[in-house]
Amino acid sequence: MNRKKKTSRHRLDVDVEELDRVIDATENGPLGKADRQKLKTTLHALVERLAQKRNTEKTNSVLEQKDSSSAAAESPEPAAAPAGHGRNAASAFTGAEKVSVQHAQLKPGDPCPECREGKVYRQKEPKTLIRIVGQAPLKATVFEMERLRCNACCEVFTAAEPAGVGTAKYDMTAVAMIALLKYGTGMPFNRMERLETQLGIPLPAATQWELMEPAAGSLEHRAAWFTTMTRACGY
Repeated sequence: MNRKKKTSRHRLDVDVEELDRVIDATENGPLGKADRQKLKTTLHALVERLAQKRNTEKTNSVLEQKDSSSAAAESPEPAAAPAGHGRNAASAFTGAEKVSVQHAQLKPGDPCPECREGKVYRQKEPKTLIRIVGQAPLKATVFEMERLRCNACCEVFTAAEPAGVGTAKYDMTAVAMIALLKYGTGMPFNRMERLETQLGIPLPAATQWELMEPAAGSLEHRAAWFTTMTRACGY
């Protein structure tokens, strides 16, 4: 009986970043001979792998059936935890500040410092690092405007306030944070006062209430207006 001779499978290591570089290079002109051959080799290897005949035999028809009593005595193995369980990807941190870090020595289009033949191009997905720091719920900034005094006429000259600081001591974002802590998470005003005092930002409970009272009226007015408009539109 003639048996079909098995063909040896050639192992091909695919560098995805290198393929991305080859594809991105098409934006600047035709590909070189080496890049074209690299794409052909990878494509042919992929097609060959997809075209391989798969074994459709079921496990029940290949393996012997276990005795029901012995199978029941065996304890089931615990399921493995999914990969990355308990970790959040960088895309999940929608409220995080994003800082773009450029390469110190290279920029897109520069010659490759490794092979000295190709050029480097920016990848679509950058490498990400997540660093989380603690800070107070409310952040205070003290602006110290320099003052100069004439020793002859005693006139005092004060530096101008920075642009964009506003006139109100408590910004609307601070008012929104207090409302979120109080009515969104149930933190009492007195507890918030102790927390902010320990963090070096005094915030008396009475002041919090004074900030909430006018804000509540504004929110109530906006909610009533929204309800009226939705009813008028037939929703």
